[in-house]
Amino acid sequence: MKKRTFLAWGGACLLSTTALQAQSKYPDRPIRLVVPFAPGGDGDIIGRIWTKHITAASGASLVVDNKAGAGGAIGASDVARAKSDGYTLLLGTSTTQIINPLASSSPTYDPVKDFVMVGTISQNPTCIIVNPNLPVNNTRELVALFKANPGKYAYGSAGPGTITNLTGELFKLLGGKLDVQHVPYKGGGPALQDVIAGHIPLITTIMSSAVLAQHRAGKIKILSVNSDNRLKVAPDIPTSVEAGFPEMRVQVFNAIFAPANTPRDVLDYLKTAHAKVHATPAFTQELERSGSEAMNLTDPDQFMAEEVKRWSAAIKATQFKLG
Repeated sequence: MKKRTFLAWGGACLLSTTALQAQSKYPDRPIRLVVPFAPGGDGDIIGRIWTKHITAASGASLVVDNKAGAGGAIGASDVARAKSDGYTLLLGTSTTQIINPLASSSPTYDPVKDFVMVGTISQNPTCIIVNPNLPVNNTRELVALFKANPGKYAYGSAGPGTITNLTGELFKLLGGKLDVQHVPYKGGGPALQDVIAGHIPLITTIMSSAVLAQHRAGKIKILSVNSDNRLKVAPDIPTSVEAGFPEMRVQVFNAIFAPANTPRDVLDYLKTAHAKVHATPAFTQELERSGSEAMNLTDPDQFMAEEVKRWSAAIKATQFKLG
């Protein structure tokens, strides 16, 4: 072998070894988890639960970065454009991965082409919440109040294009095309604070530990959870199905996504750490205390396809549109 060829071969091997060593160091700096909603809301709570347990299980450093706005589209777009190196992840939800792309006339990202799923975390039902001073005790009484006072009341949501917004529009449709205006907020946290303060009489939001805490303190009333079954942590709260609205079943999934083209070894690291956390009873118990149910899918692609089909029909029925 000629000396020049040998040196070239040796240099290539050195570069290859260096690259492998660099990859093996992952993660050697903090991983940013983008939560595309405001602090204090359900997404923020779920994201912080996940980062806490992943940090404990893997030793990696994770930080939550709240990038709220446009129904989660700002944060999701940020991750879609991020470098595919495993240092920027997304807490993706039904809103960011399904509702926004379906309802927007000009989506800023493609939920299939721009992301790869690391793993699912949980599923939360949405719920209907009122200020305690509103003279209703159940969902039927709320519908009757709205019908008797068309145009007088408004409901709040986590923002335009969110699944909480779609929940409100679906409720209006199923209640008999109720005349109730929509007030969008920049996240579930601010909406919750305003219904507690009495600035708005009603919000449609996602169940969380913060919502449950305020309900138990008497600062809000949860009229119903929009699921088939009552929550384990709140068996006293009826479901929308029990209230006579069988089609009012709105559950939100939470999952971790990485930008497309993230290296396989990095994804393997993240998926292994995620699976380890998901098998931890303490993680499942903390999710349940927050009003969530742990979710571990065997076929994520089939689940996403079914969700797209289901929500496409709901968006069409409610004529739900974004800009």
